[in-house]
Amino acid sequence: MTRVVLLGPPPGPDTSPTGLRLAALPGSPTVTERLRSQVTSMDPRPATIESGDVAAALRALADVAESATESLFIIPENSVVHDELIYQITKTKRGALALVAKEPRVGVSEEDQDDTEHEEPEPAQEERVPIDEAEPEIGRGRVEGLPVRARIGKSSRIVSVGTAHHGVTRPNAVLLGPLHISARNAPVLAETCRELAAMADLFGDDDDLVQLIVFGLVRNGVSVGLRGRRDLFYRRVTTQEEVNEAGPEMAGMDEDRSRLNYAVKGADGFFTTYFVSTYSRFIARWAARRGLTPNQVTLISIALGVAAAACFATGDRPWMVLGGVLIYFAFVFDCVDGQVARYARKFGVLGAWLDATFDRFKEYVVFAGLAIGWVVSGNSEDIWILALAALGLQSVRHLLDFSFGISNRRKPPAKLPTVPLDAPDDRELRQLLVRRKVERSQGVRGVLKMWTKAGRFRAVHWARKMIVFPIGERFAAIAITAAFFDARITFLTLVIWGSVAAVYTLTGRLMRSLV
Repeated sequence: MTRVVLLGPPPGPDTSPTGLRLAALPGSPTVTERLRSQVTSMDPRPATIESGDVAAALRALADVAESATESLFIIPENSVVHDELIYQITKTKRGALALVAKEPRVGVSEEDQDDTEHEEPEPAQEERVPIDEAEPEIGRGRVEGLPVRARIGKSSRIVSVGTAHHGVTRPNAVLLGPLHISARNAPVLAETCRELAAMADLFGDDDDLVQLIVFGLVRNGVSVGLRGRRDLFYRRVTTQEEVNEAGPEMAGMDEDRSRLNYAVKGADGFFTTYFVSTYSRFIARWAARRGLTPNQVTLISIALGVAAAACFATGDRPWMVLGGVLIYFAFVFDCVDGQVARYARKFGVLGAWLDATFDRFKEYVVFAGLAIGWVVSGNSEDIWILALAALGLQSVRHLLDFSFGISNRRKPPAKLPTVPLDAPDDRELRQLLVRRKVERSQGVRGVLKMWTKAGRFRAVHWARKMIVFPIGERFAAIAITAAFFDARITFLTLVIWGSVAAVYTLTGRLMRSLV
């Protein structure tokens, strides 16, 4: 569950969302009614905090954070937002995540403005002074009525935030409103809010409450990740005219397409990305709309895997080709079951267990089928040595993957520098970040960082994906070598490529364990 906190606007006829109606939506709900209905599934009784008195609002938020045992989702009450955007923000694995928008620039599309995963070039006039030499400033620009007082860069997190009293070096973004805080950061949020409340007299009338919260979190060492709206809708509204514009604009955006795209893992391998996920998502949507569950799709994948093994066991070329086709589609449906789960929001412990367990089962039963087919074709039984080698190697790799994942989750997140909240600007924070960057660029950390940076090149990115021999590449290797060659070639491919992958992966994990 997630604890929801609604930030109410200051009193006033034009800023109260209780009377602003979304006439473009069925039932013409008010902005508040719609938002409350959207968050009910997460929190049936969301906390509401009036933001008119900043100090009182911060103390009230601190009380909520202190009593929270789950993550917090903070959002202004006058927000018009897609359900899917709320879902994606609250399902983040980041300790903190904020929705941001970059300051508009001439010649850059709105879609690119919202793509905040990578640094974009600054406007030409700002490049007259390098950012390392730029002076902190009080952001005076505004985007969608919000002050431009945040700095974001290529680290996929918010670098610094300012206020009407605190300067920030070259601000380039606004904090739109939605903010997700993990349970582990809730105590820091509570402490931060109390510190901010004690210095509320320093803030200006145009300082937004969410902006102040993130300002405090960043200075207290919390890594606040960022994301843009991308192909989803979010806007704060204060007048009926703005509501009338927001309703049709939101309705005109394809929320279902975004939901479908989000159902596909963003970090899949080369084969999965280009030869499966390009169309498997549409199979997933078709299956979900007809009531098929992820577990039922998993059973289809298992059945196809067993059928492929049976075809391989014949040893005859036509059946070997058919087996290659079947094992390919067994993998397709292995992807589809997860996509159905994410698209239909149907998750369960049984499903996760089935998926992980029977992925291995399909591989190993296919190994047996290939070895049997080789023997019944009149060849040597020595093939079983290769089959056992492939099985043993893959089993060890899965064991290492599992154990490293468990250990890595126990590792506390790296701490960021902290600076006093009353520091007049972000000079000290930026200096500490530069020092941290230099320290992390030395020794083993430096090698890992250099290898990470190399991944920005497309060829290197996909080479790194393929060298680890993920499940997509393994199933593709089995399908192709079995259909066009023989079981011996299949097992040699699995053992050789798998060994290279094991050495590469183990080396990387040993290095990461040392830092």
